[in-house]
Amino acid sequence: MLEYLYFAEKTTFAKKIIMGLQCGIIGITNTGKTTLFNCVSETKAEASNYAFSSNKSNIGVVNVRDPRLDKLSEMEKPEKTIPATVDILDIPGLTKGSSKGEGVGNQFLSDIRNTDALIHVLRCFDDENLAHVDGSVDPVRDMETVDLELQVKDLESVEKKIVRLGKLMKTGDKDAKHGVDVLNLYKDHFESFQSARGIELSDKDKKYVEDLSLLTNKPVLYVCNVDEASAVSGNKYTEMVKEALKDSDAEILIIAAELESDITELDNKEDRNAFLEDMGLSEPGVNRLVRSAYALLNLQSFFTVGPKEVRAWTIKNGMTAPQAAGVIHSDLERGFIRAEMIKYNDYVELGSENACKEKGKLSLEGKNYIVQDGDLLNIRFNV
Repeated sequence: MLEYLYFAEKTTFAKKIIMGLQCGIIGITNTGKTTLFNCVSETKAEASNYAFSSNKSNIGVVNVRDPRLDKLSEMEKPEKTIPATVDILDIPGLTKGSSKGEGVGNQFLSDIRNTDALIHVLRCFDDENLAHVDGSVDPVRDMETVDLELQVKDLESVEKKIVRLGKLMKTGDKDAKHGVDVLNLYKDHFESFQSARGIELSDKDKKYVEDLSLLTNKPVLYVCNVDEASAVSGNKYTEMVKEALKDSDAEILIIAAELESDITELDNKEDRNAFLEDMGLSEPGVNRLVRSAYALLNLQSFFTVGPKEVRAWTIKNGMTAPQAAGVIHSDLERGFIRAEMIKYNDYVELGSENACKEKGKLSLEGKNYIVQDGDLLNIRFNV
């Protein structure tokens, strides 16, 4: 499955960027957000015990650890193995009144608005050397504080648009009138301390807020940052979070950021594995975090394999074979003929492309094929 590789080596490699998609790490100040960020990102940021010690967001490109890619690399023994990546943004800690300028104030809001999904870190550990901005540890209260600040900002955005559409209503614009009706539903929702992601409206009605990039409309993953002793089973604080979110479909991860930080300092893979085994963990929690963030952004991977390179390519769910080809190179999409496709499980079970052909496990897919997570693709093209 190497045709695209030879092509790429003879041309200017201009990978089409479908990314620009970012997960933002948010939370109350002093929850361990930056420590967690440093565990997953090659870009290291300064962590501090002081509230509001940072006034800018940190951005890092994070490798998505995928056991399937590791298995393919083990089978092919290529010169290079290249994982999929996701952008993570570490946003300064929030506090009550952030939407009105408290703490780092409104500075964080544009950063959150520009993200596509949120990782909400909750402090679920006691530490007398790390003061909580509200005087005590209560992750549910902290979660409500952040939600409220984002809801207040979303309410402001909706009210401004109601005023704009109200002016159009006076000219007899019927669509503007319906838009105001929908926006008032959002307004009531926010005034009842609810987030936009929970409102039940048709996609047709939701189009009236698309241009607002509502902060509380973004999908969210909750991370309970715990102490080392609670890394496997959690603690009373994580139980509080689970109870508070029991009626939602939100994913909750339990991660000990300080422990994960210690693991990343170990250069030897065997030492890291031994450390994890001693702690009762099967893999670093940050690996699960990155995979969950990848899924939260509605992304998936397909693979290309060969002696020069085994690679995971990032695409959005629902992309067609030509669109996936375009992620490798725009010319592959423009000149797309067909895709030779093998399912990951078939490839691993049978051991090679030729074996898959002999067993009828290689299929030819056309322009309407929707690429599935884990597909192995070889793109045939002509330009």
